[in-house]
Amino acid sequence: MINHVQPAIGHYHIPIAETGFFSPLVADFLSGKAPLREFYEYLPTAPDFSKAMTIKATQPMRRDVLAEALYKQYQGVELREEVRANIGLLQAHNTFTVCTAHQPNIFTGFLYFAYKILQTVKLAQDLQRQYPQNHFVPVYYMGSEDADLDELGSIWLEGEKLTWDTAQTGAVGRMRTAGLEKMIAEIERKLGFMPFGTELVTMLKKAYLEHDNIQEATLSLVNDLFGCYGLVVLIPDNSAFKRQLVPIMEEELWQQSSAGIVGKTIDKLSAHYKVQANPREINLFYLRDNVRARIVKDGELWKVLHTSWQFTGEELKAELEAHPERFSPNVILRGILQETILPNIAFIGGGGEIAYWLELKDLFRHHKVPYPVLLLRNSFLWINKDQHDRVRKLGIGPEALFEDTELLVNRFVHQHTDASLVLRDEYAAIEKLFNALEEKAKAIDVTLVATTNAERHRAVKSIGKLEHKFLRAEKKKFAWQTDQIREIKQRLFPGNSLQERKENFMPYYAQYGPGFFDHLLRAATAVTDQFCIVAEG
Repeated sequence: MINHVQPAIGHYHIPIAETGFFSPLVADFLSGKAPLREFYEYLPTAPDFSKAMTIKATQPMRRDVLAEALYKQYQGVELREEVRANIGLLQAHNTFTVCTAHQPNIFTGFLYFAYKILQTVKLAQDLQRQYPQNHFVPVYYMGSEDADLDELGSIWLEGEKLTWDTAQTGAVGRMRTAGLEKMIAEIERKLGFMPFGTELVTMLKKAYLEHDNIQEATLSLVNDLFGCYGLVVLIPDNSAFKRQLVPIMEEELWQQSSAGIVGKTIDKLSAHYKVQANPREINLFYLRDNVRARIVKDGELWKVLHTSWQFTGEELKAELEAHPERFSPNVILRGILQETILPNIAFIGGGGEIAYWLELKDLFRHHKVPYPVLLLRNSFLWINKDQHDRVRKLGIGPEALFEDTELLVNRFVHQHTDASLVLRDEYAAIEKLFNALEEKAKAIDVTLVATTNAERHRAVKSIGKLEHKFLRAEKKKFAWQTDQIREIKQRLFPGNSLQERKENFMPYYAQYGPGFFDHLLRAATAVTDQFCIVAEG
């Protein structure tokens, strides 16, 4: 086994609200100010975890069912001792979970998949130190019932989009892994030569070629990557878990209460923010074979859209009792299921997830399910040694990298040129000249004032054109440096997006091995409003 690569690492921070990559809703959520404050329970930068535990402890909880189901889910993978111990701890009444959720994107999808999990691990570690009389288990709740293969079936690798070629439909977690050999071969071609490339490819083959479906493959991969931290993976596509939600699903099917409750919250939220998720009349899908389709009420019947399946009231009640696993919550009820089956006190999510959780507090109260602490996931920008060296040589601070590329280029030229590129004195002289001419125009004929000001405008515009040409000419003298800035920006912010929203973990793992996650875990801050820049020395 190759030893973990341990490069020198520096950490820098910038307020998330100042990066320019997050919505006003996220900024207002982090600030804890009105008008958003009424839509969540605990301050996201100073949450009262003690209160959250006290309230959660009053909720009836089937810990025996939880542990038994988890042990069964892990039968197909190597159960690490750290994970085994944490599953065992879940049966104790003084154990709580902290969790994040994500769909089973093939090969984990984007970098932030790992960031969410590592922050969850960090939060569990921090809480364990803060409340030693309790136990805290980090959980990855897999959204395996998502049917959006267009989103889940592709990754970006080395600037190229790789897509799984399959015609399967329905819940992605249930899809067979057949056909992924070709993608793994391409990954091996691109990354296999790197220090940890062989280890990575072996892990991928074990996950996707030795397991029947995507949710089992994802469990295997996530377990191999993060099981050493005690992370427990939970797949909610399970009869034992869904059975605990039957009373809420019955109310949803017969009374359709969610739409009205969440609708009232949305009416208030939409006055200030874009709404993330709109409720349906019935917020459940029917999940069977290769189908995940909406359930709708049509007169005295319940129908599954785009299929021949339909139920009378008695038939539907019998189906729900016999096969609760065939009923799949949409985004409105997903969190209710999560918080029903887990002794969970905190949920870590991205901006979009936080946005839809803000719609749900009254729905949680209605169903008497404790609403968790909401935390915005950590964001990282990883700058490798070569990039960091070049940034330092250019005299650019890591925080400045978040500026618009051309503004950054212009500022660099202004700071390093000997020429006077900003024509402040010239603008002042123009203004002084035309102020005098305007006074003369008034004395001669007041109608000449408009003509004088039109000439003033043309003169100022001409000075502006000259200023632009001066800057453009001066940029040519700094062509090497400005090209460097643009190249670094493009590599760190591919497609003018955050690195974490475009790239996959695999090139980083192939280079640094498990040490990549170790470094990020040390840099992670469980509760924060800061964006972390991780620079390799």
